[in-house]
Amino acid sequence: MGDDETMKKEALQIIGLFQNLPRLVVFDLDYTLWPFYCEFYYEDDTPYLYPEATGILYALKEKGIDMAIASRSPTPNIAKTFLDKLGIQSMFVAQETFSSWTHKTDHFQRIHRKTGVPYSSMLFFDDEDRNIEAVSTMGVISILVGNGVNLAALRNGLLQFSQCSGSSSSS
Repeated sequence: MGDDETMKKEALQIIGLFQNLPRLVVFDLDYTLWPFYCEFYYEDDTPYLYPEATGILYALKEKGIDMAIASRSPTPNIAKTFLDKLGIQSMFVAQETFSSWTHKTDHFQRIHRKTGVPYSSMLFFDDEDRNIEAVSTMGVISILVGNGVNLAALRNGLLQFSQCSGSSSSS
């Protein structure tokens, strides 16, 4: 638990560096929050997150930044079970996890309808180029992660978000 607390403190420091923050941070699941494809597991398996992900989630929550999930999976039931087992399911204001071979833009349209958050106020993390490219065209700042969500990806995402939203900020 000490590592999660350390990561949370570091994530809070990173978040504190930026004045313009996203209203909603959206995460993919497979190879973004956790290092596996959940369809290769069973509901009674024990899931785990990337080492820095838990601290980042708790830091965003503490800062009052809403979070959502946009994940394509042939086994959405296993994904939901894993979120439950990890004790983080309630942290997400929207969970768009469904078996679909359409673009991830469908997930974002649903998230937008549910939350009312404009695309320009969202930050997205995913491990697939094609998803980053598709969602970016909607006006969402999208960050490609190579080794899951970590502090460097968070810093990069907040920096890009801040740079893109700085001139058009309205509160």
